[in-house]
Amino acid sequence: MFVRDCMTANPITITRDTPIFQALEIVQNRKIRHLPVVRDGKLIGLVTERGLLKVSPSPASTLSVYELNYILAKVTVAEAMIKDPITVGPNLPIEEAALLMREHKVGCLPVVEGNKLVGILTQTDMVEALVNLFGLRKAGSRVVIEVSDRVGVLNEITALFKEKNVSIRSLATFEREPGIYHLTFRLGIADARELSAEIEKLGYRVISVS
Repeated sequence: MFVRDCMTANPITITRDTPIFQALEIVQNRKIRHLPVVRDGKLIGLVTERGLLKVSPSPASTLSVYELNYILAKVTVAEAMIKDPITVGPNLPIEEAALLMREHKVGCLPVVEGNKLVGILTQTDMVEALVNLFGLRKAGSRVVIEVSDRVGVLNEITALFKEKNVSIRSLATFEREPGIYHLTFRLGIADARELSAEIEKLGYRVISVS
C-alpha cells in the first residue's frame, strides 16, 4: 500500500493572499483541518485550523464588529501558513509516511510529484488505510496466534488454512516481546472456533477468536 492509494487527491487549496476569514470558512464548512497553500499549482505552504485561529481576533475581543471585520479582511493566510512543510511523494510506502507523521508530530503530509501538488495525506486517511488493510468492512472472523520467530511458521499455519479451504483476507504481525509475535489473521469464514482448535494442535497458542 502506497501514499497514492490512501491520499485525498486534488485537495482544496488556497493562495497566500486568501483572507483568514475565508480560509476559516472553508475548513469549517468542509470539515477539514488542513489547507495547502499553492501558487500556480506549486505548494508553497500549509495552514491548519489551529494556525488560522491563532491569528484571528479572540471572541473575547473588545473591538467593534466593524473593527473585527476590517482586521479579518486584511489578515491573510500568509500570516498563518507553515512555510516549507514536510511533503511526500505518491509512491512512498504508507508505513514510511506514517513514521514521518509520528516522528515530526504532524497531522498531514502534502503529496507532491515534481513541483505539483497532487494530494494530501491526513490522519483520517491513515485510519482509513488501517481499516482497509485489516479488511474490517468485509465479513469474516479474526484470529490472533502467538508464534516464535522461526523459519516456517507462516508456511505451517497457511498450509492448514489451505487444507481447510479457508481464505486469508489480511495478515498483520506485532512483536509482543523479543522473539515472540502475534499474527492477526482476518479469515473468510464466519466462525473460526473449530479452526482455532486445529491451529492449537499444531502447537501454537491462539490468543483470541472473534
